[in-house]
Parts: sequence; C-alpha cells; structure tokens
Amino acid sequence: MFRLWGKIVKKNNITQNYVFEMMKKDMVFEELLAKGIEDLCNRFDIGNPMWLSDNEIDMKRINKTRFKSQHFIEEIDFDYFEIEYLAERV
Repeated sequence: MFRLWGKIVKKNNITQNYVFEMMKKDMVFEELLAKGIEDLCNRFDIGNPMWLSDNEIDMKRINKTRFKSQHFIEEIDFDYFEIEYLAERV
C-alpha cells in the first residue's frame, strides 16, 4: 500500500490534511508519488506545484518535502503544502 500524507499549513497550523492511499500495482515510486500529489492538490483545490531539485533531495533524505510559493505558478493563500511518504510497517 502506497500512502502519502498531504498537509496545507498556514501560520503554523494545519488547515487541511488528507492521506492518499493506493494499492501498489505495477507502478514505480515516482509514478505513485505524482499520482498522489495530483490527487491531494485536487482534494485541497490548489494548483499542482513544480517539482524542484530541493524536493528530490528532501524526499530521498527524510521522506517528506514542502512546496512553498516559489513552487506554484499562481499565488497561494497558505504558507506551504507538505507531503510525507508513510512507509509500510512490517
């Protein structure tokens, strides 16, 4: 099971959050991640952020990353959108 926790944060408060879940079919991690981000953005009614090198580094190191205003084309009314990969417990 692939699980991605998305949070919208404004003034140090989580204003929205949701855990995207999907069965791991024949998709690689990057495809599941892109699908999860798209679903979370639709659920939160925000535009899809741009994936930059800092996001790649954060995901590889700590399994989470933040999208701030520079990641979005349009203006945002929150401080950041954070995603965290929730690894399966064995």
